[in-house]
Amino acid sequence: MFAVHNEEAALDIVQDSMMKLAENYGERPATELPMLFQRILQNTIRDFYRRSKVRSLWTTLFSALSPNDDDDEHDPLETLQTQAGSESRETPHARFEQAQVLELIEKEIMALPPRQREAFLMRYWEEMDVAETAQAMGCSEGSVKTHCSRATHTLAAALAAKGVSL
Repeated sequence: MFAVHNEEAALDIVQDSMMKLAENYGERPATELPMLFQRILQNTIRDFYRRSKVRSLWTTLFSALSPNDDDDEHDPLETLQTQAGSESRETPHARFEQAQVLELIEKEIMALPPRQREAFLMRYWEEMDVAETAQAMGCSEGSVKTHCSRATHTLAAALAAKGVSL
């Protein structure tokens, strides 16, 4: 059994699980509901940890490429530029390398098949959950998970082949 130590995340998971139970199994006899809820809750927790693991991987990569100026609004896929007159601890060479890596990441994302790219960007860039992404893409949640998994593996392999490591 998994445990979620973040209280807000745990409450969200329970709420999502209860909504799934009510929406998909409301017509079932009351005696079946506890077991169904347990299974839905376990699956929702697994989804939470999978999503956290992948998001952490990409956040680590992007934070390594972002300037250290504590700007929460920084978009690492935008061109890295320092404002005129601002002091930076980074060398021009380091900024150039960062820009090259970001360009490479953008290029590899654009090379993904359209459905994989769409699922990847919605899930990990826009931070949409599986259900929201599935609804927006007009497909099943399983398809979203498959597209995201394939996109993540493809990107990781392409970046590793070009010498980019996490």
